Amino acid sequence: MLTLKEVEHFPMIKDVTGDILLSKAGAIAHGVAPHDDFKQGLALQLREQWPGMYKDFRHYCQTVNPKPGTVWSWKGPNAPVIINLLTQEPPPDHQSRPGKATLPNVNHALQALKKEAQEQGIKSLAITRVATGVGGLTWEEVQPLITQILGDLKIPVYLYSTYKKGLAAEEVWP
Repeated sequence: MLTLKEVEHFPMIKDVTGDILLSKAGAIAHGVAPHDDFKQGLALQLREQWPGMYKDFRHYCQTVNPKPGTVWSWKGPNAPVIINLLTQEPPPDHQSRPGKATLPNVNHALQALKKEAQEQGIKSLAITRVATGVGGLTWEEVQPLITQILGDLKIPVYLYSTYKKGLAAEEVWP
């Protein structure tokens, strides 16, 4: 959770509790690895809700072979823009799991997210505690990067710091 001092310093970031899949934000951002199989966590839920996104991501990875620290955006019918932050190292082969996230990858991916949001004209953004689950980093390492990089976006940023399945977060801006 953001402290009161941090909320005052980064007024466009609102800490929320809920299910990011119920977000009304214009874009949802989450962390994955290049060539990720989307078999766990939020990535799995996104794959189940929007199978076309996963199919397109696989095609993108086979075509481009993306590097960690970049982003890949997808927009499907009746879906928000989903921005995949490539925060983790790719799996060494097709039978392996992706590697862990690194702070440089997170930093570069968040910078790319900020640029993507500005270029696409996104009106609001929902983001998870990227790289802290499967990615293996601690929230204490990642949270300052999120507030520093996204804090001056001129749009509401809803930071889903606590997950509650089926609960729509209060995405109301003062």
